[in-house]
Amino acid sequence: MMRLYLLPLSTRRTLLYAKRLEANTAPQGRTYVDKGTAWAAKTWAQWEKMESGWKRKVVDYGNYAFRRIPYEEWGLKSVPPLSVRRRGKEIEMEEKVDLCFPSSVIAPNKAEGILKTLATERQALHKKRLVWCIVGMPITIPFALVPIIPNLPFFYLVYRAWSHGRAISGGKHLQWLLENKLLRLAPSEKLDQLYALHAPPAEEPDNKERTLLTQKEVQTFSDTLDMPALEVELERAIWQVEQAVQDPNSQSPPKESSPGAAAEKPGSTETVDKKDQ
Repeated sequence: MMRLYLLPLSTRRTLLYAKRLEANTAPQGRTYVDKGTAWAAKTWAQWEKMESGWKRKVVDYGNYAFRRIPYEEWGLKSVPPLSVRRRGKEIEMEEKVDLCFPSSVIAPNKAEGILKTLATERQALHKKRLVWCIVGMPITIPFALVPIIPNLPFFYLVYRAWSHGRAISGGKHLQWLLENKLLRLAPSEKLDQLYALHAPPAEEPDNKERTLLTQKEVQTFSDTLDMPALEVELERAIWQVEQAVQDPNSQSPPKESSPGAAAEKPGSTETVDKKDQ
């Protein structure tokens, strides 16, 4: 099982984060993808401890690139893929997934709409880029001839293909939960209290996007919600939103009528208007 969180970053953007609740999966129950991901994370952590050398440079460039992957993609990747076993279990037991959000910022009747936007608006983009990553992999084969240093372009494309694939799977899982009415709205007083610590400046015009969180709140959110893994996700997302708000024409992250739409009043977040109408 998991618990979903909607964390408004600005009056127009919201971070999705899925917290897994079940106990750690036994080694024999893990898929090859899970094992490969765990191995890659362990190796990356070891390389980060190195003070110099090509491995350290790879880590530095990699972290620079990771910081620029849109936070929407990271959010979808936090949602586990919907396996046949999980689908059957959730339907049979009618297990509902809590959707936690600050009701002081997101109106309860808007929460599912925001989640639907997050689940669907980037699916076509991820599918397109997944195809391009797969097409590009054979082109990087000549780089394998370089001695000592591994074929970094190839591994980068493999990672991005996996990342887009996980985002697609996460989005489909969310859509399935919505379609089967397996979500339970869970307005959070704890989140309301956290957001009350950082109210947006009221003197700014209502049609101007305002950030609702800053880097100062990251540690408090992570500790209060008891989610250590949220710290890096929230830090990255806030940084991206700050960059976008300061420079609306910037491409990092893409400003795509984002998850959580323009507010009716300071501090509120709504779903994006239907763009295709």
